[in-house]
Amino acid sequence: MIKRTQYCGEVTEKLIGKIVTVNGWVHKRRDLGSLIFILVRDRSGLVQVVFDPSDNETLCGSAAELSPEFVVSISGMVAARTPENVNPSMHTGKVEIRASGLEILNRSETPPFVIDERETASENVRLKYRYLDLRRPNLTRNMIFRSSFGHCLRDFLINEGFLEVETPIMIKSTPEGARDYLVPSRVQPGKFYALPQSPQLMKQLLMVAGMERYFQFSRCFRDEDLRADRQPEFTQIDLEMSFVDEEDVYELCEKLIVHGLEKACGRKVERPFLRLSYEEAIERFGSDKPDLRYGLEILDLAAEVAGSEFQVFQKVLEKKGKIGALALNPVNQYSRKNITEFEEILKKEYKIGGLAFVKVDSGKLDGGIAKFLSAEIQAKMIKKSGLQTGLIFIVADENHERACCSLGHLRKILADRENLITDKSALKFLWVNRFPLFELDDTGNYTPKHHIFSHPREEDMQFIESEPLKVHGKLYDMVLNGTELGSGSIRINHRELQKRMLNVIRMSDADAEIRFGFLLEAFKYGAPPHGGFAFGFDRLVMILLGETSIRDVVAFPKTASASCLMTGAPDSVDPKQLDELKISIKT
Repeated sequence: MIKRTQYCGEVTEKLIGKIVTVNGWVHKRRDLGSLIFILVRDRSGLVQVVFDPSDNETLCGSAAELSPEFVVSISGMVAARTPENVNPSMHTGKVEIRASGLEILNRSETPPFVIDERETASENVRLKYRYLDLRRPNLTRNMIFRSSFGHCLRDFLINEGFLEVETPIMIKSTPEGARDYLVPSRVQPGKFYALPQSPQLMKQLLMVAGMERYFQFSRCFRDEDLRADRQPEFTQIDLEMSFVDEEDVYELCEKLIVHGLEKACGRKVERPFLRLSYEEAIERFGSDKPDLRYGLEILDLAAEVAGSEFQVFQKVLEKKGKIGALALNPVNQYSRKNITEFEEILKKEYKIGGLAFVKVDSGKLDGGIAKFLSAEIQAKMIKKSGLQTGLIFIVADENHERACCSLGHLRKILADRENLITDKSALKFLWVNRFPLFELDDTGNYTPKHHIFSHPREEDMQFIESEPLKVHGKLYDMVLNGTELGSGSIRINHRELQKRMLNVIRMSDADAEIRFGFLLEAFKYGAPPHGGFAFGFDRLVMILLGETSIRDVVAFPKTASASCLMTGAPDSVDPKQLDELKISIKT
């Protein structure tokens, strides 16, 4: 093999007149009479090679054998292209290599799809041949960016005094909401390890151990239904710090993101990031992860519609419910059929009673429920909406959060239909904090809204046993463009407080010792105040690259059914392996 002197993407005007050697794959071949042009591709990009019989007729004969995806090593002199042959879409488009040497290192069968920027093959075919799919220049660029961005973040944390510590992959099963992936033990039949959903407890124990500042690029596993931004195994940037409060975590995480963006992307982001409490985010945007690239905030119409003849409004107001609205001056036309479709979506998702609407036309209300509203109420509603013409969508519900969240869902639908995001490249970061620590599950029992290890706010400690739903935590999420990038909290570091919190979710002291005894035991020996955060690294890279699926920023992803089409996993195993594990399969 001829030794490489340059990557393909490095062959530019500065090398004109020099002899170079590139190694890579044949991307395309064009025969123009006696001349043969080859595009050679490696991970850095493409470069054109020309085989001219006037330079070497025998070499041209060898070049005629080349086909896409042959692996080659090519030497030659770098020459300037003629002005009419310059290709401005290629980084190397002003030059070409006049071939003087060719070695075919390996031949290739015709690939099952064309390897270029276009996604002409189905996703299932591309995932089956993922090693070919990754040769496509856009996916190659994604992998390169992911690597360089991660390197920038790792360097920053190390420079900030963090220790990179690996935590176990096989741990005790302590479900945190999603189902665990379980690993049977051969040497202890009938017992199981779990793959970690996060290193939460281990990183807390590292703080007890005196590590003070920890991070890792952690592999995590959750057996849950998949979406475009979710995989059964994923990478998170996990960090924890001792002797800190919320402000310290905000400061560190913002500096980390700003550093990474500037170094890896050349982009600058203003800080400090905007902060919203959970209640404010829900009331204004109907979401705890609002997209701030557009407005369309939820309006509170309670004062404006008070005293109306519309009985639905009156009943909701009597029960101190929520009457919220979205006011839109639409570009598109909306028929009654469109609005009924919106209503059915919201009824199905949020179990609301209905979606009311009125049209604003030249300062007057028309259609929908307008006939139930007096001229005075109509004037107040129009003033609140700020519209001269347009539509007002209204949801009235006894449950404040349900009303707001249904409007938040409609807000996203309307933003998509109306193209309200005028700058899709904008990066709008914010913190959402002061989350409730508890919520009610389907059986009416208290369950953690995030996880049970977050510290309650001091002013709410009095309500832990008596009114748990009033207890807010030192919890915070970082949000980017409507996507949650990660979560964190200041942790509980006292044994008795942790036991009180576990008791709220009906976990007895005995059960707590069985599931979390090792953590409670550690708290006996001087656990410092500590807190941390975990970024979804895959998700962050996906947003920064403008991709719509995590599968485009992960080397070997799973499908929506958690399958690997390339390897055939998951698969059945040899019955002897099951016998060794003392496991039988129910059919």
